[in-house]
Amino acid sequence: MNDSTAPHILVIDDDPSIRDLVGTYLTKNDLRVTTAASGHELFALVDREAIDLVLLDLKLPGEDGLELARQLRQRATVPIVLLTGRDEEADRVMGLELGADDYVTKPFSPRELLARVRAVLRRYRVQVSLPERSDARRAFRFAGWELNLGTRRLVSPDRRDVELSNGEFSLLHALCRSPQRVLSRDQLLSMSRLHEAEVYDRTVDVQVRRLRMKLEQDAGRPELIVTERGAGYRLACDVESVY
Repeated sequence: MNDSTAPHILVIDDDPSIRDLVGTYLTKNDLRVTTAASGHELFALVDREAIDLVLLDLKLPGEDGLELARQLRQRATVPIVLLTGRDEEADRVMGLELGADDYVTKPFSPRELLARVRAVLRRYRVQVSLPERSDARRAFRFAGWELNLGTRRLVSPDRRDVELSNGEFSLLHALCRSPQRVLSRDQLLSMSRLHEAEVYDRTVDVQVRRLRMKLEQDAGRPELIVTERGAGYRLACDVESVY
């Protein structure tokens, strides 16, 4: 699996040996992993990255893991799996009541952890497919690229930040919302609201050309944003929504 399109797991644990164990094992099993050791790092990463699931140790030094879980649930819809000790039943129950999706007790089998992470990801994808969640997207992933809607950040397949103007972001956002669908210039103007920022003939064509310079291997022979003669433009790849 392409690393940049794999589900992104954030592991929060103060023990570097556990971070290394979990990170290495999940990475070997087609997941993308970022690790951190504190609540401060947790929220900084959640604000900046499109995270698919958080593994959160409840016993971080000097921090209340349950309070971190509560704040995270208020702040984001990302799934949470708790890492707890065997004798912390009350904390596990409270964590689940606060909105965590599952827990794993230490010491744990990496194989069991992987199974629980995959199960939560599967359940969550079913839940977010419901109509009432359709406006809760946090990011789009397509052809190895990731467009973060909260930070308006475009990340390349090799994990580089690519700067976008407001117009480029708005147009790419519109294309990602309707992948594989031909959109006319008028539709793209309406969906991206480019007309509110820049009004002149061929606005869409100019923005498409700029996006191609940033997205395509060969802007003269585009494979992602393709032209449908006489009709408009189409994002010619599958798009995954991250909620």
